[in-house]
Amino acid sequence: MQANILVVDDEKEIADLVQVYLENEGFTVYKCYTGKEALKVIEEKDLDLALLDVMLPEMDGFSLCRIIRQKHTWPVIMLTARGEEMDKINGLSLGADDYITKPFSPLEMVARVKAQLRRARLYSEGEKKEADVLDFAGILIDRSTHTCQLNERTLNLTPTEFKILWLLCENRGKVLSCEELFRKVWGEKYFTNSSNTVMVHIRHLREKMGDATDKPKYIKTVWGVGYKIDG
Repeated sequence: MQANILVVDDEKEIADLVQVYLENEGFTVYKCYTGKEALKVIEEKDLDLALLDVMLPEMDGFSLCRIIRQKHTWPVIMLTARGEEMDKINGLSLGADDYITKPFSPLEMVARVKAQLRRARLYSEGEKKEADVLDFAGILIDRSTHTCQLNERTLNLTPTEFKILWLLCENRGKVLSCEELFRKVWGEKYFTNSSNTVMVHIRHLREKMGDATDKPKYIKTVWGVGYKIDG
């Protein structure tokens, strides 16, 4: 597991210890002793997680966490010498993902870091997978597996038909012109007779979907404009 981790603690011994254990796991560590130093790293580096001490000079860890959450969603773990419940509540309410009270076991700290990174990556993969699947009005189309079902019936689509249907579904409710469909699907310059090519594929799609030409339920013609699928 590779990751860029920000460590912010004004106690040099603790910051150094955390750095050693994390680097031994293969992580890249950016170490800071103040909140202001950390702000510069946050702006310049592509980070995956931050370990923030609550009691910092110039800017405390809570303030730093608040600033991070304005732009970033990667995990934040708070470090503190105080075990008060209110501190934990404050940190979590500001967007922190976990809380470790000093003194702590370095091995436990590493385990907590790995757990947060795994959780963040699983969430990110879930978002990507969700972005590859469109599911509405009985249509289930999956770009990652190149499959499509209509009311649980598998449609045997050609790659071109699949691209057209994906574009219409992705832009459901919006009318796509023949020219736009042709450019995005075929990737070629549009000519007047290119509309016939699009029309033929739309007809084949409707046939496979069991969609009537005169009163289509799914792919609708907007005369003089193009085609659409309502959401």
